[in-house]
Amino acid sequence: MPIEIVCKIKFAEEDAKPKEKEAGDEQSLLGAAQGAAAPRDLATFASTSTLHGLGRACGPGPHGLRRTLWALALLTSMAAFLYQAAGLARGYLTRPHLVAVDPAAPAPVAGFPAVTLCNINRFRHSALSDADIFHLANLTGLPPKDRDGHRAAGLRYPEPDMVDILNRTGHQLADMLKSCNFSGHHCSASNFSVVYTRYGKCYTFNADPRSSLPSRAGGMGSGLEIMLDIQQEEYLPIWRETNETSFEAGIRVQIHSQEEPPYIHQLGFGVSPGFQTFVSCQEQRLTYLPQPWGNCRAESELREPELQGYSAYSVSACRLRCEKEAVLQRCHCRMVHMPGNETICPPNIYIECADHTLDSLGGGSEGPCFCPTPCNLTRYGKEISMVRIPNRGSARYLARKYNRNETYIRENFLVLDVFFEALTSEAMEQRAAYGLSALLGDLGGQMGLFIGASILTLLEILDYIYEVSWDRLKRVWRRPKTPLRTSTGGISTLGLQELKEQSPCPSRGRAEGGGASSLLPNHHHHPHGPPGGLFEDFAC
Repeated sequence: MPIEIVCKIKFAEEDAKPKEKEAGDEQSLLGAAQGAAAPRDLATFASTSTLHGLGRACGPGPHGLRRTLWALALLTSMAAFLYQAAGLARGYLTRPHLVAVDPAAPAPVAGFPAVTLCNINRFRHSALSDADIFHLANLTGLPPKDRDGHRAAGLRYPEPDMVDILNRTGHQLADMLKSCNFSGHHCSASNFSVVYTRYGKCYTFNADPRSSLPSRAGGMGSGLEIMLDIQQEEYLPIWRETNETSFEAGIRVQIHSQEEPPYIHQLGFGVSPGFQTFVSCQEQRLTYLPQPWGNCRAESELREPELQGYSAYSVSACRLRCEKEAVLQRCHCRMVHMPGNETICPPNIYIECADHTLDSLGGGSEGPCFCPTPCNLTRYGKEISMVRIPNRGSARYLARKYNRNETYIRENFLVLDVFFEALTSEAMEQRAAYGLSALLGDLGGQMGLFIGASILTLLEILDYIYEVSWDRLKRVWRRPKTPLRTSTGGISTLGLQELKEQSPCPSRGRAEGGGASSLLPNHHHHPHGPPGGLFEDFAC
């Protein structure tokens, strides 16, 4: 008959406590493992998600036509949302902007701008010496010879000083200025400052930014009114044509802020003799956007020093600096109107260096010299009108007053009247037409329209993805080992096969006792075996 062996194992008293501790630890681990919440499946997540349509497409329930239609609707809505979102992102990345014009309220006092004027004729013919004509031959086109007709081969003159030549032979304002009034008060040549430009010796009214003259009213008679004699009899005769030869008669005028140097050969306008020219100005304060919406030069981001020779950055100062660098590279000198302490170019290469400057800087913003517009700029809008002067009566009067004939008065005299139209400034500001807040608002509207989602819905999806991913990683890292036996309290039930596998004794055959091998308790040796083994109380 089959024999069932039930073994009762009693541990020694000193072993009972460690064994109980091991059992308690194992039960606590099992309890913790059983208490850890398993990750939600997709159906459970879909049924609780706030994403519209996800619960009907992926939630618990039977699969059928209805669920398929919901899944198609969800995918279509998702594709439409992504298409709209891509269009919004492309529109935002183009950085569109608009210009807002805001007329400011009238002010009791407005700062009058600087007014620079130059006679188009650079050198007075009567002031040129034989040495000047010799040195300026390439610039003026006059033949280099002295009063007696000797040619250049036999002439020897000292080295020229270009600053001295311009200062001495240029038109003198004291001779040109016949009358001057500013806001009803008399002014004179002492109110003008000497400045050198491509036209030679020029003059600027109200040039000092620290003592700028105010204008207290708008309209004619409240600004600068001057009468000039351009002295056409001093204009150089044209012997041969050069790049600096001028066929005009009159003056060039530029109206600019005090912080900006004159760039009159490109930004000035002409005033003709025989006319009274009215220039109505309006102050315009321009604000441009920096990158990425525009290309202006923001002062807060500047790390380079100010331009040499200028107190503030301006496009004109930047262009003059670029011209100077081009001339220094080609001619190893600078022209008179360029700032710096380098050597001034001699007259014999002056025109060559000037031509090289124009050629090297002809690319504008695409050329080697790029001068960005400052983000905050003050300029003056102009409206120009003119009338003929003098009439018949005033021509006779002016001829007697200045001891000239009427023909001279008509061919040489002009009047320039510069004034504010009104004591108001016009603010023109570039603004971002589509900013980040507008993009987020449009994206939120598209999300709500197509998929009924919000930022919190996206956080729900990310949280579910994190939960599933973390659970799978934990399963890979911690694979549980299957226990070989279980124990309850102090009693263990062992199967016969297990005893055979773990027994240190060999199996006995049928020869001993003529029956099946059996295990019997060993009552003769060590009734209470030494601690440490689980089967020390058994014998084979």
